[in-house]
Amino acid sequence: MGRSRTIRVKIIGLLLIPLASMVVLWGVITAVTATESLELRQYKTLWTNLRLPAYQLTTELQRERLASARLLRVKSNTNESELVAQRARTDAARERFKQLSAASMHTSEQIHAQVDAVLAQLGRLEPIRGEIDAGLAARLHVIETYNGVTDSLFGLHRNVAFIDDIPIYEQSRVVVDVSYARELLTREQALAAGPTTAAERRLFTQIVGNRRFLLDQALGELDPGLRDTQVSLITSPAYQRMRIMEDQIIAGGTPAGWLSATETLNKSFLDAQLQASSLLSGRAEPVADAVLRRAFLLAGTCFVLVIVSIGFSLRMGNRLSRELAALRLAALEVSRERLPQVVEKLRRGEKVEVPELSVTSTTTEIGDVGEAFSTVQQTAVEAAVGQAQLRDGVGHVFRNLARRSQTLLHRQRIQLEDMQHRATEPEALDDLFRLDHLTTRMRRHAEGLIILSGATPGRGWSKPVPLLDVVRGAAAEVEDYQRVIVEPMPGQRLAGPVVGDVIHLIAELIENATVYSPPHTPVQVRGEVAARGFALEVEDRGLGIAPEVMAELNARLASPPEFDLADSDQLGLFVVSRLAARHDIRVTLRGSPYGGTTAIVLIPAEHVSDPPAEPEERATDKEPAKEGARTIRVVQGE
Repeated sequence: MGRSRTIRVKIIGLLLIPLASMVVLWGVITAVTATESLELRQYKTLWTNLRLPAYQLTTELQRERLASARLLRVKSNTNESELVAQRARTDAARERFKQLSAASMHTSEQIHAQVDAVLAQLGRLEPIRGEIDAGLAARLHVIETYNGVTDSLFGLHRNVAFIDDIPIYEQSRVVVDVSYARELLTREQALAAGPTTAAERRLFTQIVGNRRFLLDQALGELDPGLRDTQVSLITSPAYQRMRIMEDQIIAGGTPAGWLSATETLNKSFLDAQLQASSLLSGRAEPVADAVLRRAFLLAGTCFVLVIVSIGFSLRMGNRLSRELAALRLAALEVSRERLPQVVEKLRRGEKVEVPELSVTSTTTEIGDVGEAFSTVQQTAVEAAVGQAQLRDGVGHVFRNLARRSQTLLHRQRIQLEDMQHRATEPEALDDLFRLDHLTTRMRRHAEGLIILSGATPGRGWSKPVPLLDVVRGAAAEVEDYQRVIVEPMPGQRLAGPVVGDVIHLIAELIENATVYSPPHTPVQVRGEVAARGFALEVEDRGLGIAPEVMAELNARLASPPEFDLADSDQLGLFVVSRLAARHDIRVTLRGSPYGGTTAIVLIPAEHVSDPPAEPEERATDKEPAKEGARTIRVVQGE
């Protein structure tokens, strides 16, 4: 069986699961919303630490690519000095990118991997520079090497541009495409910085087609605030003049003013790109604030709902717990106080009035259980009253039958005594004595019925009687009295009002000893003065009693139970326990050294007196005859 718990603990446990679920749900909602706000706020940080340095590094790489291509076309001191200066600016932008990216590269695994890819591509700059300085690198190879470095930077832009806000993400992606279109323009610029080869023209033609397609597609997806600047550049005369030059280059020509025209447009596209990126970065912050406000509002609302739910649940749980506790106390009061008091009053013959069981409850089921308990209480009281009435009726029957039997037996004894006085033949006199002994036993059984009914037998003595005579009188009421050995004992005397009940008590014990022992064994009765009164021992030599049975019998003798009509095999035990309880006499059973049972009767000192200094006259006809100081086998009746 599991460990028992109170109803309050079980109610709290029942409410704890949904409340805990609500708290967890509130925490998850708050965490998700707050995380979304932090990510939006982080967008500006990523722009400052990654995208802006990446754009600046891309611009310097584009200029170094152009300077390298020009040097490879025309080797001059001017071109060499411009390349050296540009390389210095590129290195400064690279170091700045490394420093700033280190603060934000661990934001996510994708960003970390992309930054590592950019740094790996930047490591290719030194070898390609060495090849350029040694004059070992082909112009197309150099351009494609720089293209790989810038491609890694634009891969970083695309990863960093990812954001949970869909409108900002879509515009940021389009701005990155526009920026890549400018990167394609700078590649065109480097390829067509002078006369081109057939391979360079094929690559140039491919780049021009990609740039035009990418730019046309991006312009259709930009919102008006970002598109207007781009449209103004595309519709400008300078851009149209550049398109004509592109067609000329594709056709194999070398238009004059190509570098100046493309450089002007490159700067214009760069300014528009940085303006659009800065505008998108600024848009993320108000969105983040709105998300954060929504998070706080949602978290606060959920928190209030959780608190209200907890308070309401605890209030309902406490109310239900109090109602159940009141029902429990009422039930315990009925079982432990009211019903035992009713039974005790009925046992004493008093009138019983039991108030109804009232349990105040707002719960239908608890109210029904309270009414059921009230009905059970009333039914139990009615049953107890009926039981008491039945017991009283049985007691009246016992008393009436016993009184009638006593009257008849008393008349029978008078006739037997008269017949004994007139008898002259020994055999007839012996028969009359046996009839007299049988009548004495019948009188004891009649008194047993009176005792079981709760009344007091009429037999009694007015003066103290020696305990030896009391024991002899008890032995005389037993059928197999010839087996009884009454040993000499001190001359203490028993108070007269107690004599009749003690004779009956000892007679029942002696009869049990003779019945439950072999017929050839004696039953010994001894007596001696004890510290708390006078102790009598009735010992047989039978088979004994099992320890558990003896413990049960001693418990009944110490606390007499209610008489059970179904337990008629132990009438003597009920009679002994009733008589012992009436005079505070203690009766105890224990094992005998001979294997049988010894019954110890401790008569309190208040019922026992010391023997008189001078011998008294022979006991009257109503008192047991005094016995001499010797062991006897046959004890005559009263």
